[in-house]
Amino acid sequence: MLRLMRIGYGRVSTRDQHPEAQHDALHAAGCEKVFVDTASGKLGRRPELDNALLSANRSGDQLVITKLDRLGRSLEHLIELSKLLDSRGVDLVVLDRGIDTSTSIGRLFFQIIGAIAEFEHALMSERTMDGLTAARARGRTGGQKPKLGPRQVKLAREMYDETGKDGKRKHTVGQIAAEFGVSRPTIYRHLDNTNRPTAPA
Repeated sequence: MLRLMRIGYGRVSTRDQHPEAQHDALHAAGCEKVFVDTASGKLGRRPELDNALLSANRSGDQLVITKLDRLGRSLEHLIELSKLLDSRGVDLVVLDRGIDTSTSIGRLFFQIIGAIAEFEHALMSERTMDGLTAARARGRTGGQKPKLGPRQVKLAREMYDETGKDGKRKHTVGQIAAEFGVSRPTIYRHLDNTNRPTAPA
């Protein structure tokens, strides 16, 4: 039978480059392994956190930290890590807050974090839908604004239809696109729209 482990993780900031206090607290809490990251300009790189998560990867293992802000660099990151630990069945222990998710009270922490994540997602969805509704009310269907105005589309159409004495087109789509500073697909899209037959009155 595999023995479950207590894994300690700490992080020192640029203001406090002395990890000894965290080391001592984590060892005193019974951690068999302790990993500590030193803050750098690259916030996304935390090799020791990766190592800690590799070590605490079985159901019943515990990841121990001294403070909550040692774990997540943002609320979003904290939510992501909490969900990862919860999915693995790994418990989180936060020493200064008395949080231990192996207990019924501590499990409430994961539930609260999950509720915050759902709330954030719902707010983002609501803002997106409100934005699309407002855009439709202004006559737009979402997405980028047209890159050519009606007058420019008319000029592009005239340039496209213009022929030389030999009966060939005087301007290629590439030349027209360069003239208006847009891509060739944009020109093709507007030409296609102007070629569409109008419905009879």
